Amino acid sequence: MLEMDAELEQYILAHSEPEGEVLAELSRATHLNVLRPRMLSGNLQGQFLKMICRMIGARRVLEIGTYTGYAAISMAAGLEKGGVLHTIDVNDELEDFTRQYIEKSGLQERIVFHVGDACKIIPTLDEMFDLVFIDADKREYSEYYRLVFDKVRSGGMIIADDVLWDGKVADPQVKLDAQTKGILNFNEMVQADSRVENILLPVRHGLMIVRKV
Repeated sequence: MLEMDAELEQYILAHSEPEGEVLAELSRATHLNVLRPRMLSGNLQGQFLKMICRMIGARRVLEIGTYTGYAAISMAAGLEKGGVLHTIDVNDELEDFTRQYIEKSGLQERIVFHVGDACKIIPTLDEMFDLVFIDADKREYSEYYRLVFDKVRSGGMIIADDVLWDGKVADPQVKLDAQTKGILNFNEMVQADSRVENILLPVRHGLMIVRKV
């Protein structure tokens, strides 16, 4: 379920909206120049996130964990007219690289890029969000959730990436490192939260889809 057959993946991509030129260039450049390119969202997840933005008519989005900007650009493309996406990343070494591709996308007017600790930046954002996408330090997922919850409108959504963590969450033989514990704690917290509806989808590395009731 986690590792998709290569031929099946190609079939899925061939029958989904194709990757845009700038995003394809960003993907290539990330794989050539940046450590841990596996962290890149990629076209399937990018199109999924853009579609969610379209479906809910998103005007205000928060992303926690920018990396090189693939998901941010994808979601910004799906915003309503006048929409704004705030994205936060702690790694200032990637800032120039990421800003370059935000500019190339032509969506720079829709994207506010914050560099720093998300746990400190989130409380300063005076916004009510339609969608929050969490894809940063797995040890902090539960804290991110607590910090953003009151900033998400009723009917709004929180989506968290990597919640299957390469299957480690369901493998009793795996030694529970801090990242895995963080994911497990987050998944259990969401499941126990009566204020939301949720479904965990085996898309890419696992997406937890949460709707605030």
